[in-house]
Amino acid sequence: MQRRAFLAGSTLALLAAPRAARAQPAGKVWRIGFLSSGFTTAGGDLRKAVVAGLADFGYREGQNAIFHDRYAEARFERLPVLAAELVRLRVDVIITQTTSAALAAKRATPTIPIVAVAASDLVGTGVVASLARPGANVTGLSFLGTEVAVKQMQLLTEIAPAAARLAFLASRAFEAPSVTFRELERAAPALGVSVRFVETTLRPDYPAVFAAMARDGVTGLVVASGLFNNPAWGRIVELAARDRLPAIYAARPWVEAGGLASYGYNRAEFTRQAGRYVDR
Repeated sequence: MQRRAFLAGSTLALLAAPRAARAQPAGKVWRIGFLSSGFTTAGGDLRKAVVAGLADFGYREGQNAIFHDRYAEARFERLPVLAAELVRLRVDVIITQTTSAALAAKRATPTIPIVAVAASDLVGTGVVASLARPGANVTGLSFLGTEVAVKQMQLLTEIAPAAARLAFLASRAFEAPSVTFRELERAAPALGVSVRFVETTLRPDYPAVFAAMARDGVTGLVVASGLFNNPAWGRIVELAARDRLPAIYAARPWVEAGGLASYGYNRAEFTRQAGRYVDR
């Protein structure tokens, strides 16, 4: 079966287009907080994209910008503590990765500007009131994870018409996947399929997960992007191929590794746009 990669066109900015780059005040050193739900070892590419995006607008690490990085290492209960640390450091702005991090930052401060990147469904999870009027001190970019996932499910049924009993592989440790799954359940009947939530954890036993799906008669798989699935992308692709289970993924690298199809957004380019929202 031909492998396919699609690019989602449904990423939305929360505010109107920001200004063009401007010269930064001479002598000013900006203190930038970076709050992530993820792992220090796995966050390098995302952080590089943030740094590159800020450099586009004149904020250069080690020159006029100091970064204060805080990683929760997937221990979500630590996010409020880490957000409070950044507030005590009196950073000028907090850039957050993941919806959970954005929520923690919002609860930690009503005044420090928060720029959310790599976050899904900020409205549905209560981070902002609406895309047009986010309110409070939160701005940035949100990809419409629910719409992307529904489109993934639709594409999977077109690529593999026999796939009628689907599974959504994601973690309930995050707010966004639960919101997304509810939309998948609503959309499934119109596509003539059913869908169930298959949960992954911090250290998932993927062979056992796939064995359980086989026992339950799962015939198609939508794999969510996330802190738990992303580091194991090679293993997930391998197991899906072994079981001849049609699966759709969130990014092109999964297809390049042998996956059947992907539909999603360019994560690095999306994240790089954070600079536009810091420079306001």
